Amino acid sequence: MKKPDIKLDFIKALTDDAGMIQHAKYATPLKREGYTTDDNARALIACTKYLMLFNDTNVKKLVDTYLSLLFYMQRTDGKMHNYLAYDRNFIDDVGSEDSIGRTIWACGYCLNSNLPHETKLLAKEIFDKAQRWAPNFISPRAKAFSIMGLYYYHKACPHDGNPKLNITALADQLTFQFELQHSNEWEWFEPYLTYANARLPHSLLLAYEATDEKKYLRTALRSLNFLIKIQTINKTFVPIGNRGWYKKGSDRAMYDQQPIEASCTTEATISAHANTSEETYLDSALDAFEWFLGKNTKGLKVYDSETGSCCDGITPEGLNQNKGAEANIAYLQARLSLENLQSQKLENTIK
Repeated sequence: MKKPDIKLDFIKALTDDAGMIQHAKYATPLKREGYTTDDNARALIACTKYLMLFNDTNVKKLVDTYLSLLFYMQRTDGKMHNYLAYDRNFIDDVGSEDSIGRTIWACGYCLNSNLPHETKLLAKEIFDKAQRWAPNFISPRAKAFSIMGLYYYHKACPHDGNPKLNITALADQLTFQFELQHSNEWEWFEPYLTYANARLPHSLLLAYEATDEKKYLRTALRSLNFLIKIQTINKTFVPIGNRGWYKKGSDRAMYDQQPIEASCTTEATISAHANTSEETYLDSALDAFEWFLGKNTKGLKVYDSETGSCCDGITPEGLNQNKGAEANIAYLQARLSLENLQSQKLENTIK
């Protein structure tokens, strides 16, 4: 598979001096719908990864913009606003647990990077204030995002024992939830599959790396294998659609298929390969990524390699021609993960 060149052109087009704009009408940023913490946290992770892979200091301005927005969105108690109007006024009083979890993940990721010291100081300040809420999260995805942030914090500060303790506490909650909900026919944490599903097993793979606790690896692989099976039809990646999702005992929704599912699955299966060396996980990663390039139920290219932009998804009628923040960051995260994998393989060959 020939992978498209990595471009940040459309990421930059969606970003102004405040942050990344949430939605687009076709390829034009939809200013009236403002910004979200969710999107800017995702963008912070992706652009930090880009900077580390290519040592491109030009992307540092984007990193600063997204981190600055997270700092602005954080309340004095450490929770996050999630929605910001274009006029810079908050639309909500307090954001979702997921928005706090994504902030923890993004700031933890920054700490384990080659960003300047002053940038890391701000990331740590935001992280510390947000992290105090993680032990009380109800949302399994917020727990997963927090585990991922704690994992990178732990890598950056291995002598600090607290991140590892917090990883264990949250990972234990996820594995307990899996034990309560799973059956032979339904190896999952909840009685339904919704959005960003692969982040749950992905977080447990990172928890295993941080703690060497085998039960996290077992649960991660059981749930990921189930997800791969459910999302593979005729050797094609078919993500769960958001028009009804997939409730246990019911028919799954085929549409609308969204880029975030292809991205999450690409990253999770790459992580599974890193922890098992099983080549089948790389096959699954490529299948999920190729969804962007036309290997999908409609045979349509979701990603436009000429403009470096990604459509919002696939509907029963065809492509959703809007190109918002979530879709474009999702593609970039998946593409960078494959690039990082290739770089690691090259390093190992040289060694």
